[in-house]
Formats: sequence, C-alpha cells, structure tokens
Amino acid sequence: MQKIITILPEIKLVGITARTSLASEMNLATAKIGATVQKYFHGNHPEKINNRKNPGVTYCIYTNYESDFTGEYTYFIGEEVYSFGDLPEGFETLVIPGQRYAKFTTESGAMPAVCIGAWQKIWTMTAAELGGERAYVADFEVYDERALDHQNTILDVFVGLLA
Repeated sequence: MQKIITILPEIKLVGITARTSLASEMNLATAKIGATVQKYFHGNHPEKINNRKNPGVTYCIYTNYESDFTGEYTYFIGEEVYSFGDLPEGFETLVIPGQRYAKFTTESGAMPAVCIGAWQKIWTMTAAELGGERAYVADFEVYDERALDHQNTILDVFVGLLA
C-alpha cells in the first residue's frame, strides 16, 4: 500500500448507520457491515440523497469509537453533500471534522478481501509507521470509479491522526 500524510477539511455526509465492533464483524451471525452495505445499495439509497457533491462516490466511515479499533464503533455508509437540507426518512447526517490523516491507497484486488487486508495491515502498524498516533475520531474508505470492478478494486483508506 502507498501512504501519504494529508490534511482534509470538514466533510458533510448523508447515509445510514449500524453500531458494531471488530469482534461482531468476525462472526457471520453478528456482523452488521455487510447487511448495512446491502441495504444501502439494494435500497437505492444513494439516489435518495439530496445535495450530492460527488454522485457515485461512496464513503464508509468508522466513527464514535468506544475506545479504539477493538471496541464498539458506528459504521456509516453514504455520500458527501453540500448541505443537509431535506433529509430523506431513515437517513442520518455525519460531519467529519477537518483533521490530519494517513492516506493509504491499496493495490488492486477483489472485494472485500482488498479492504479487509488493508485494515489488517493498518491495525498492526506502530504510530511511527502510521505517521502519528491514531485520533479515533473518524477513519474511512472512499469507493470511487476505481471500485466499480469488484474483482479489481482500488481503495483510499484514511486513518485519522492526532495533530
């Protein structure tokens, strides 16, 4: 994976959420992320979002951490918007504050293995390897045109760092 350190401004998003944990996601009986992703796409949720900034670019965010990546967190899937006006029923808003990130760009691979593999590498990195201590405010993946072919997906994974 390629890594750069970057600073992003505030990001406003509209989407749907699930509360989960790494332990829950390791068990098919309790995993929620896959079902949330299916609900989002099979329910045609992207088309229901108003004020879309980059239609077709999906953000998957990990936020509201109980502690660190081993505790509970909120999984949010949605799109960036210009404003929150006229929120469709069943949708939530999320504002990611501007912060410093380690941005990782994955090699091409099949989903979900490319995503899981990226996070497995990130979880084992030291603060020095990451470029700083993790902030645990918001970490996210960006799925753009490079993710349309699920057998050859390339992702950008952003890991929030303390200033």
